[in-house]
Amino acid sequence: MGMPFHFVVGLPAVLMTPPLMMHGGDFWRDMPPGLATTLWAVGAAFLVALFVLHRMTRFPGTQASMYVVPLVSVVFATTWVLLLGAERFDEGVLWGGYAASLLWFFLGYAGVQRFRRPRFAVVPLGEARHLVETDGSGLYRLEVPRLGAQRIDGIVADLRSDALNQEWVRFLTKCTLNGIPVYQIRQIDESRTGRVRLEHLADTELTSLLPSPLYSTCKRGLDLCGALLLLPLLVPIMLATAWAIRHDSAGPALFVQWRMGYRGVPFRIYKFRSMYSEGECEGKGFTSGEDDPRITPVGKIIRKYRLDELPQLLNVLKGDMSFIGPRPESMDLSQWYEKDVPFFSYRHVVKPGISGWAQVEQGYAAEVDGMTVKLQYDFYYIKHFSLWLDVLILLRTLKTITTGFGAR
Repeated sequence: MGMPFHFVVGLPAVLMTPPLMMHGGDFWRDMPPGLATTLWAVGAAFLVALFVLHRMTRFPGTQASMYVVPLVSVVFATTWVLLLGAERFDEGVLWGGYAASLLWFFLGYAGVQRFRRPRFAVVPLGEARHLVETDGSGLYRLEVPRLGAQRIDGIVADLRSDALNQEWVRFLTKCTLNGIPVYQIRQIDESRTGRVRLEHLADTELTSLLPSPLYSTCKRGLDLCGALLLLPLLVPIMLATAWAIRHDSAGPALFVQWRMGYRGVPFRIYKFRSMYSEGECEGKGFTSGEDDPRITPVGKIIRKYRLDELPQLLNVLKGDMSFIGPRPESMDLSQWYEKDVPFFSYRHVVKPGISGWAQVEQGYAAEVDGMTVKLQYDFYYIKHFSLWLDVLILLRTLKTITTGFGAR
C-alpha cells in the first residue's frame, strides 16, 4: 500500500467504479453533464485524503485505519460544499467516490497493519543492545555483520558507540549503498515512543529544534478562523456549563489564573471553575486523583469531557494560546519545574495550547517524574512542529473528549 500502488491501482479504481455502476460502460462515449467535473473532484479528494493519511502515519502510535472515516468524510464533505458553486455535478458519483475511497483506504490500511509488520535488524552494540520489540515492529538481532535471507525493512545501530568497529562500519556502509536504510538508535527510539529524551539534547543544538516561522504564522491564522467559527456554536454549551457551576457550588463560574506563556511571558488563562471556592485554590498543589475532595460534582463531569477548557477560546482569540501546543503550567509550578527539570523553559519556544501531544499520549501529569516524561513529549512536538502533527492531535483530542482519557 505504498504511494505508487495508490496512484496506479487505487486512484483509477475509485474514479471508475461509481460511474460504471451508475451509467454503465459506455459513459465515456456519452458522458452526462457535469460528470467530468465530478470525476476531477473525486480524484482531487482521494489524493488529498491519501496525502494527509500518508503524512499522519509517520507519527508514533498512528493507525491509519482509525482515521480513515473522519478524514475522508471531512475531505469529501468539503468537496461537496465547493461543488455547490459549480453549474452541474453528479452528486451520486461524488458520494459513490466517497464510499469507494472509504473502502479502499480502510481495507488497505487495516490489511497492512494486520499482515505486514515492519522488521528491523539490530546491531547489538551500545544503546541498541537494550532495544526491545513493540507491537508495531519486530527485531532481528545480528550476531555477525551479515544479513540472512529474511525480509528486513532497515538496520538499527548506535552509530556513536565506541564498540562499533571497522567491520560493522563497512557492513552498514554496504547496506546503505544497496538501498537498505540504516537508522540511528535515537531515531528509532523517538519514532517508537513519540518522545525526545532530555539527555539527547545535550549533544543537539537547540537552534535545530526551532519551529518553522512560516507555519507559526499560518497557524495563528488557522487559530483565529477556528475560534471565530467555534465560538458561536459553543456559546450555548458554555452558558449551560456556567449555569450548572453556579448552581452546584458557591463562587464564580470562571477561574482565572496566571500561567507561563509563549517565550516565558505570563498571561491570564480562563477556565470554568471545577473546585470549591472555599477550599484550596485551584492550580496550587497537585490534583491528587479522580476523588480529590476539592473537585465539585459538576467539576468531575466538565473535567472528564474537557468542558472546563472551553473559555480558553478567548485566550486563542487574544493570541495567548493556540488550539494545539504544550499545556501552560501555573507560575508556581513553572518556577519549581525550572529548578528540577532540565530544559523545562525550552517548551515555551511555541505557544501553549488547549490540547497537545503530551495530553493525547500521556494524559495528566503533575509530579516531577511525570512532568519529565511530559516534557519529552513536548520536545517531540516542537521537533516535529507541523500541520500534520496538529491534525493528528486534533483527531486524538476528539477521541479523548468522548472517552475522558487522562482526566483529573
